[in-house]
Amino acid sequence: MAHVGFVGVGRMGANMARRLQDKGYRITAVHDRNMQATEELRRDLGCEAAGSPARVAELCEVVVTVVSDDAAMHDIYREGASTSLLAHAKGRLFINCATVTPDVHIDIERVVERHEGASLEACMASSITQARQGTLYLMCAGKQLVFERARPLLEAMSAHLRYIGRAGEAAKVKALVNMVMNCNTAALAEGLGLGAALGMDLTMLREVFGQTGAASRVLETDGEDMQARAHDCYFSAAHATKDSGIALALAASVGLGLPLAEATHRQYERLVAAGRGDLDKSAIAELTFKGRHQ
Repeated sequence: MAHVGFVGVGRMGANMARRLQDKGYRITAVHDRNMQATEELRRDLGCEAAGSPARVAELCEVVVTVVSDDAAMHDIYREGASTSLLAHAKGRLFINCATVTPDVHIDIERVVERHEGASLEACMASSITQARQGTLYLMCAGKQLVFERARPLLEAMSAHLRYIGRAGEAAKVKALVNMVMNCNTAALAEGLGLGAALGMDLTMLREVFGQTGAASRVLETDGEDMQARAHDCYFSAAHATKDSGIALALAASVGLGLPLAEATHRQYERLVAAGRGDLDKSAIAELTFKGRHQ
């Protein structure tokens, strides 16, 4: 079984690595800009805390990347940099799980192939618990043969695995998934906020929502947290802002206006501007409940 490495070991990446080790994969090296996170995972898994992405690629045939945004992706794949994954790309398989602009995945596939490696995007529509349990929903794109090469490892991390098409296509689907999820979250926050302002029992209201056309997955995951003001982060408001922005850029590229998505994006931008970007996306309720916001 191949040596596997991770670049980006925040809560998602770290739990994906733990899951793969549980399934018998050899996690050989991990790296993160946060060296404390790298060291903690090294202790858990008994692997090397690599000083750079290049070191991970040097030691591992398969490298899973779980970084935060476009800039971070470009940084770890920077051409000509001795610290870059490209320094040891030949023969390597790179599985990129970040939600980034679709064109970034296309660029990464091209540059990795120039360096005689293979690249696959594996976009996740799940959260931390699913990463640890190996029940992620993975949407993949790139060369079909690369997908088949990666399939056994991907199946070890997921309950649902879907091949979308060429590079960039899974990232488009993921952007739309998150755009709709964010709109649903904002709408739920407004419904519960209005209910609270009218003096309603929010537990009752959530139960009614769940049995009617107001039901949604977001109601299940975020409704109680909005009511209790419990915003421990599973998917941050900052990431919600970024991902809705990606979707809106896609809409602009085809000349389509999305007023609901635009309004939701503005709300999340307000939350980030208020210094609450590290809270869970459910914290958008803090902007809609009377007496919670300034």
